[in-house]
Amino acid sequence: MDALVNAEWLASQLEDPDLRIVDATVQIDPAVGVTSGRAGWEQGHIPGSAFADLIGDLSEPDPVVGFRMPSAARFAAVMGGLGIGDGTRVVTYDARENMWAARLWWMLRVFGFDDAAVLDGGYSAWIAMGGTVSTEPPSHPPTEFVVRQRPGLIASKEEVLAAIDNGDVCILSALGHRQHRGEVNEYGRPGHIPGAANVSGYEVLDRKTQRYRPTDELRAKFAPALEKDRVITYCGGAIAASSDAFLLHLLGHPNVAVYDGSLMEWCADPGLPLELGD
Repeated sequence: MDALVNAEWLASQLEDPDLRIVDATVQIDPAVGVTSGRAGWEQGHIPGSAFADLIGDLSEPDPVVGFRMPSAARFAAVMGGLGIGDGTRVVTYDARENMWAARLWWMLRVFGFDDAAVLDGGYSAWIAMGGTVSTEPPSHPPTEFVVRQRPGLIASKEEVLAAIDNGDVCILSALGHRQHRGEVNEYGRPGHIPGAANVSGYEVLDRKTQRYRPTDELRAKFAPALEKDRVITYCGGAIAASSDAFLLHLLGHPNVAVYDGSLMEWCADPGLPLELGD
């Protein structure tokens, strides 16, 4: 199974007993803040799909970082409860910009599960294709999720700090451009990690379809990162950063990590540097 699949392919696979489809939507509304997408999933979802709560179930409680990578035990318990384990295939999707689906895909990879894909365009693409909608919960029995942890796929703030002066490493910001330049301050201090390149988690999308842009366009956008031995992606809370990391994987880069603390952690430490502008 390719790491990126389309709605037509998914429709052809719905009856396969080894397939697990997971909605990872998180909603962000300036008026109400960050909320679980479970209510939307309950109102209608891709048939057979389960819901994974990235806020409550799949984030380790942390007073600073809102979406801290869960412990191996927490992750294994949630995945096993959804019927995900050896011998299954997983397709993740969301009802927003693929970022939340990519975050769950990256988690699966961190904990050693490779037979997973992101649905390109998510729920929007499914509806646009004329896919059927269900309100029924999935019926997959629980199973054991075996953790095979890959610590190199997650970067700490100490590694990021050391990477600032390392020419072999690209620090890649998935922030919006104004946020990257420091014109918008959402995390306590404005700016970006010094030397970071910027590929916004939004510019990689066709905003009408919510699908990722063609491969040649993505390769051009990520060219500075693809030339480096290692890439560390970050954003505000490591969600858009997971989308950038996912795309770098698709483009063939073999050594990519997500800075899990991202600016939530970085900006909370006044001793860590930031720079303004491009």
